[in-house]
Amino acid sequence: MQTKTIHVITLLAGILLLLAGVLEISGAVSWRQGVLLAATVIAAAPIVAKAFRAAVMRIVTIELLVTLAVAGAVYLGEYVESAAVTFLFLLGAWLESRSLTKTRNSLQSLIALVPATATVIHEGSTASVPVDQLQQGDRVRIRSGERIAVDGTIASGQAAIDEAAVTGEPGLTMKSAGDKVYSGALLDNGSIDVIAERVGEETTFARMIQLVEEAQESGSRTQKFIDRFAAIYTPATVLLSLLVYVLTGKPEMALTFLVIACPGALIIGVPVSLVSGIGNGAKNGVLIKGGEAMELLSRIDTVVFDKTGTLTQGRPEVRAVRIFEGEENDVLRLAAEAETASEHPLGYTVVQEALRRGIQLTGQPEQVEVVKGGGMRAVISGQQIVIGSRKLLETSGIGIGKEPDEEAVELEKLGNTVVFIGIQGRLTGMFAIADPIREEAAAAIRHLRRSGVTRIILLTGDNRHAAQLVGDQLGLDEIHAQMLPEQKAAFIQSLRSAGHRVAMAGDGINDAPALATADIGLAMGEGGTDIAMETADIVLMADRLDQFAHAYGLAKATVRNMKQNLTLALGTALLLISGVLFGHVLLAGGMLVHELSVLAVILNAIRLNRFRGRATVTT
Repeated sequence: MQTKTIHVITLLAGILLLLAGVLEISGAVSWRQGVLLAATVIAAAPIVAKAFRAAVMRIVTIELLVTLAVAGAVYLGEYVESAAVTFLFLLGAWLESRSLTKTRNSLQSLIALVPATATVIHEGSTASVPVDQLQQGDRVRIRSGERIAVDGTIASGQAAIDEAAVTGEPGLTMKSAGDKVYSGALLDNGSIDVIAERVGEETTFARMIQLVEEAQESGSRTQKFIDRFAAIYTPATVLLSLLVYVLTGKPEMALTFLVIACPGALIIGVPVSLVSGIGNGAKNGVLIKGGEAMELLSRIDTVVFDKTGTLTQGRPEVRAVRIFEGEENDVLRLAAEAETASEHPLGYTVVQEALRRGIQLTGQPEQVEVVKGGGMRAVISGQQIVIGSRKLLETSGIGIGKEPDEEAVELEKLGNTVVFIGIQGRLTGMFAIADPIREEAAAAIRHLRRSGVTRIILLTGDNRHAAQLVGDQLGLDEIHAQMLPEQKAAFIQSLRSAGHRVAMAGDGINDAPALATADIGLAMGEGGTDIAMETADIVLMADRLDQFAHAYGLAKATVRNMKQNLTLALGTALLLISGVLFGHVLLAGGMLVHELSVLAVILNAIRLNRFRGRATVTT
């Protein structure tokens, strides 16, 4: 039943109760009983209706127990009790509904940011089009103060954009032609034209909202246990109340027991904490996929990091080019043409370096073979190209040689990743690529340790020198280099077999097997890449490690909140049951305390909306 309807009925029943009190003072006792009975009927109507619908489906609910108790009170002529119980129950339901709305404010505020229309440019003219009618390839114009309605690439213009709704990161980012933009972001000033690449439900923002909705509906292990417990406990309450009547011969005590033993606060205590916690995460750019992921994250003791794009910024640059045979630009051109078929950040860096130098890429890679964690092989204009690690070139029959290898080692000791290229079976050159460590990484790792993580490990396919340099700078416990994706997954499985609870943080591209193997897979979202959304249990929309620190602290706070609610619910139930059995708690008073306990667990959960657990970043 809608909140407004409950509000109206509760208000009417309350007015009748006040009228009954006035009539008692004035001495009109007969009229008073009629008003109390009317208040009971009005307030009980929605309760009985809901109880009947549940009973038809063979479900015993708290509404059914209240209905039985109210019917018994009316039968015994206890009209004050019957009217008070129905009024308090409805009042509690209305307050619960209002309070629960607050726990979902984060999601509702996200939905409210979706624009209804967008300005589309077609053949030189503009038209306002409903967002659900936008199509891929449309040219969409966004002006100052407007929300971006599509995912796409800026075709023209320049603007300062606030992406906090998507990434959780406050502040403005200047973007111009060629930059990516995401739906839900706010254009603070300027004007841009965007070529739509994703529209409607396929946009990052829409998928983000869908994930949060699904997460808030999914239960944790604790919640599922409570639901199973309630399915047995609630009907058992009816039998226990009959037993109380048989043993005491007091129908009033049996009816009171029937109402106050209902597990209302117990049932709602866990899900309301999860809804609030997941909403807080979404507001801060952290997508936590459900209650089970939240509980697992709170118990993590070991964190495993990938290096490239996770501990490092994911924006590598070519620092040096060494050519052993041929012209430098010719070798770089062939390497870049081959890497156009790769999705790895290092391959993209080689392509960008060639374009920066003005080299035209005309050759199309053929017979492409991508070796995960190693590099790739391809044929360009009839020439066999092998580009990647030492191991890949050696297994392809291309020797590195003593002097090139020594030079490569020196570059690696400076923190570079060295990519070798062989053409037609001969070592032709190598590229030194550096990727700076994220500025927030050190603070985030310190925060994780303070929060309870006891072991932090680096697994990377990169060389041992670059890996050791990153590990030493961040103070990691273990560094394992030159690992293939399947080796990372096997290492994580060995940690789990040893009893560790493991979280794996990766870029969601080459780390999918490791993410899936870990207890918790955490992906650097890059604005919501497909594989990050699908594989990981947690997605960091802004690609910032301090969001990981926030997620870990939030998970612990949420589970702590759940335990507080369960303790409050069980404690209240035990106190009320004891009070009933010793004759100190009556029906109306018991219902009042019961509803207050439900409201208390909701208010306790709402505190999670204000949780802030980010690591402090020192630049």
